Amino acid sequence: MPQGQPTAAMLVESGHRGRPALAEAADGLRGVVWAHERGGVCPGIGRRDRCISRLWLKCTPSVTTGAPALAAAPRAAPATLHGMEHGHPGPGRTPASGSGANPDPDARDGVTAEAKARPAREGSPAHHPPTPAALIEMMSRDWDTKSTLPDHPHPAAPRYASRRRALSARFPGIHLVIPTGAPKVRANDTEYRFRPGSDHYWLTGHTEPGGVLLLHAGAEGHQATLYLEPRNDRSSPAFFTNSRSGELWVGPRRGVPETAFLLGVECAPLDRLDGDVRELDGPVLLLRGLDPEVDSLVGTSREPAEERRLAEELSELRLVKDDHEIRMLERAVEATVRGFEDVVRALPEAMEQGERVVEGVFNLRARVEGNDVGYDTIAASGAHATILHWTRNDGQVRGGDLLLLDAGVEGDELYTADVTRTLPVSGRFTPEQRRLYELVQRAQEAAIAEVRPGAAFLDPHRAAMRVLAAGLEELGILPISSEKALAEDVQAHRRYTLHGTSHMLGLDVHDCAQAREEDYRGGRLQPGHVLTVEPGLYLQPDDLTVPEELRGIGIRIEDDVLVTEDGCRVLSRGLPTDPDELERWMAGLRGQEMQLRRPLA
Repeated sequence: MPQGQPTAAMLVESGHRGRPALAEAADGLRGVVWAHERGGVCPGIGRRDRCISRLWLKCTPSVTTGAPALAAAPRAAPATLHGMEHGHPGPGRTPASGSGANPDPDARDGVTAEAKARPAREGSPAHHPPTPAALIEMMSRDWDTKSTLPDHPHPAAPRYASRRRALSARFPGIHLVIPTGAPKVRANDTEYRFRPGSDHYWLTGHTEPGGVLLLHAGAEGHQATLYLEPRNDRSSPAFFTNSRSGELWVGPRRGVPETAFLLGVECAPLDRLDGDVRELDGPVLLLRGLDPEVDSLVGTSREPAEERRLAEELSELRLVKDDHEIRMLERAVEATVRGFEDVVRALPEAMEQGERVVEGVFNLRARVEGNDVGYDTIAASGAHATILHWTRNDGQVRGGDLLLLDAGVEGDELYTADVTRTLPVSGRFTPEQRRLYELVQRAQEAAIAEVRPGAAFLDPHRAAMRVLAAGLEELGILPISSEKALAEDVQAHRRYTLHGTSHMLGLDVHDCAQAREEDYRGGRLQPGHVLTVEPGLYLQPDDLTVPEELRGIGIRIEDDVLVTEDGCRVLSRGLPTDPDELERWMAGLRGQEMQLRRPLA
C-alpha cells in the first residue's frame, strides 16, 4: 500500500476526519498552518484536527504587507484556527473559492512563493519523501471542472424526513445530537472500512464517516442539520498530499451541497458544529459512545436518564419495519442463500484448506452482492460448532463432521440477514448427527408456529425449549425430568441449549438492542417485526453428562422470520432445513462452479 507524503510549507488538510488546518493571520502577519498527520492529538485543536501529532505556525513575510518573518516554533493551535476552516477567513482575510483560499495575489492555495521555496522535513518519518514545490504547483492547476451534484434526490429522502419527525415528536423542546461515528484504527495508520452508525443512517441515509445530525428544537418541532466533511477535492493540494482523505488517495466523497441535494436535509461543514452546539439554548441530549469527540464537545450529561431514553426511543422506532426495509432484508437474505450455496460448492477445497475457505467464500459473496458481511462469519466445523461465536475460523474441515455456518450478507443499504445451517461435510448425516439434528429441527418448527401478531416475544423461545428439554430427557442426558429442568429456578436444559431463540433483525444483526424490556423481550409481536428463530443444541466435547458418541456435536438452525398481519413468513425459506431435503440440496450443488454474477435487482 502506498503511503502518504508530507507537504512542504503549504496548506494541507489534516487528520482522518479531513478538516483543513487553514492559514492564520495575526498581528498583521501572514501565517501558514501546516500539519503532519500521525494519528495523535494536537492540544488545542480538539475535534477539528484530532489526528495531528505536531502543529507548527510558520509565519512568513506577506507579499501584501511586507511583514517580517518569524522563526518557526512548535506551539498549540491558534484560537483563530477554529473560525477559519473550510474557507472561513481569519482576521484580515477574504474568503475565496476553494478550501483555505488566500487573497495574496502571489500565493496559490494559501501558500506564498517564499513558503513554497522552503520544503521542510521536521517531524516527517524517514520513509516519507518530501513534496517539491514544483510538484505542488503542477498539481494545483489544469483540472477539468464538473458538476458533482447527483442526478436526482435519493428516493428514500422523504422516508428519512418522516423518521426525523417521529423522533422529534418524542422530544419537544430538547435539542438532539446523533453522530455516525469515526473510522476505527486497525493497525498503525490503517483503518477498518467505515460502517455508519445505524441510528444516524436510519434518520439520514448518510454513509460517510464523521457526520453529526443535530435536531435543533424550536417552537414548531425540530430543524435538522447534518454536519459533514467537505470534499478534499482539487481546490486544495490536500487532494493529493493527504493520504487519509485526499480524493486521489481514497476517491471522491459527497460534499456539503451534494449531500443536501441527495438526502433532502440541510447540511453544513463539520467545523461549524462546535460553535453551533455551544450556542444551543436549553437541554441537549446526545447519543453517546459513537464519537468520543462529540461526547467531549457536548460534555457530561445532566440528564443521563433522558439520554438513555433517546437511545431507547430510537430503538423502539426501528422495531417495526416498513415495506422498503422489508424488501432490503429480503434482498440480503437472497444474497445470503447464494452465499451458502457457494460454500457447499467449495466444501472439497475446504476439506483441503480448512474453515478459512468457508469464511472467505461466503465473505466474497457478501462483497459482490452487498456492503459487507453483517457480522463476523462463524464457520465452525466439528467440535468448534459447540462454541457459540467461533469466528477464528482456523480449524480443519473433515469429512464426517458437521459444519455450522452462521453468516449474513449486509446489503448496500446496510440491512443484514442472519442465517444458520448445520451441514454434514460429507453430504450425509451419520445416525447420531441426524438424531440430534431432527430434535433441533422440531424445536425450530415449534418456535416458528408461535410467531404471529399478539404473541409474546418469548413464546417461540418457550416452545423451542419445551421440545429440546423433552428430547434431552429422552436421550438420557438430562438428570431430571424436562418439566423440572424448565422451571425458572432450575433451567438445567441450558447447559446444552445455552442461548435464547430469537432477536430482532434489521440494520443491526441484534437490532433495536436499546429498546425497553416491555417493548422488546417482554413485549408482543407486531406486523413488521423481523426476528430470528434459532434454537440450538451444543454438546461439549468434554461434557461427561453426555454419551461419548454425541460429544463434540453442535447444531443450530436459524431462519429470519417476518411477522405478517395473519401469521409469519420465513424470509430464508430458500435454504432447506429438513435433513433429507438438505442432503439433496447439497448433492445438487456438488461439483458446480461458483457463479459470482450479481442478479439484477
